Amino acid sequence: MRPLWLCCALWVLPLAGPGAALTGEQLLGSLLRQLQLSEAPVLDRADMEELVMPAHVRAQYVTLLQRSHGDRSRGKRFSQSFREVAGRFLASEASTHLLVFGMEQRLPPNSELVQAILRLFQEPVPKAALHRHGRLSPRSAWARVTVEWLRVRDDGSNRTSLIDSRLVSAHESGWKVFDVTEAVNFWQQLSRPRQPLLLQVSVQTEHPGPLASGAHKLVRFASQGAPAGLGEPQLELHTLDLGDYGAQGDCDPEAPVTEGTRCCRQEMYIDLQGMKWAENWVLEPPGFLAYECVGTCQQPPEALAFKWPFLGPRQCIASETASLPMIVSIKEGGRTRPQVVSLPNMRVQKCSCASDGALVPRGLQP
Repeated sequence: MRPLWLCCALWVLPLAGPGAALTGEQLLGSLLRQLQLSEAPVLDRADMEELVMPAHVRAQYVTLLQRSHGDRSRGKRFSQSFREVAGRFLASEASTHLLVFGMEQRLPPNSELVQAILRLFQEPVPKAALHRHGRLSPRSAWARVTVEWLRVRDDGSNRTSLIDSRLVSAHESGWKVFDVTEAVNFWQQLSRPRQPLLLQVSVQTEHPGPLASGAHKLVRFASQGAPAGLGEPQLELHTLDLGDYGAQGDCDPEAPVTEGTRCCRQEMYIDLQGMKWAENWVLEPPGFLAYECVGTCQQPPEALAFKWPFLGPRQCIASETASLPMIVSIKEGGRTRPQVVSLPNMRVQKCSCASDGALVPRGLQP
């Protein structure tokens, strides 16, 4: 089996300048080269019906997702503003629950989302219920809680995307925290302005099969049928005011990019669901904020250009990047299974000015 962990940078690509935006064709070409494939695999619905997402695959993907988000948000937490949004359980069926959050005017204009936290209050299990599960030892009392973003498409169909997953114990109670930053990012990019944020929360046994403990049946979150306000779900939104902290290097979203725009980082969303080659192959994520470097750089004085003639013109390029975790479908021996991969350098964190790839000292940057 060929290794699926990709190891080379994807931003510096043939026929693309160092500041050029990443395209779907370039992403596909790099992925194929790393997997040593001549074309994207074609998987039909029958292949996907047999696909099972094991808990360890979900956990591995979520770990990489949170690590990538941590890299992107590092250094920005000192200057946040904070908002809290109350949510409610819209529907529940067996161990799956649908949460809804009204998001209209919740995110300030000209701001960057740093982190979004979902807080659910786990209720204590009644002693009678614990007594009925007398064989429930501390080791077998764990259940897995998974949070997914639910997108309602224009044609009425639904699509879920894995956001976070963690273990909780039936013997515990209190607030449980989940990182749903990617869900809010998806909502910003793919939903209509007045459409609420929908999160699907499922509670499952950690060890399925005949030895399953049934602990997941005891995990219950507040406000599932309880009066409003009693431990209801909370969504914490931490944002960065770009008007005050524009030095982070992001472009002004209200101002168009012109020839006079100085080097900055601009939002660019890559929608993998809209790419035919990714259908049934790329399972997660549905898309991602890649960003791109745009604008111009101040050129050095002619005296310096004469002294160092080997340096070319300064260009706006990506100087810091973050990885992108993905789950892809792999077909082997007639069976389809999910595999986690990590693509390095897929998200631009910072843009800088450089001459032929050599970073210019801070004192010379605009």
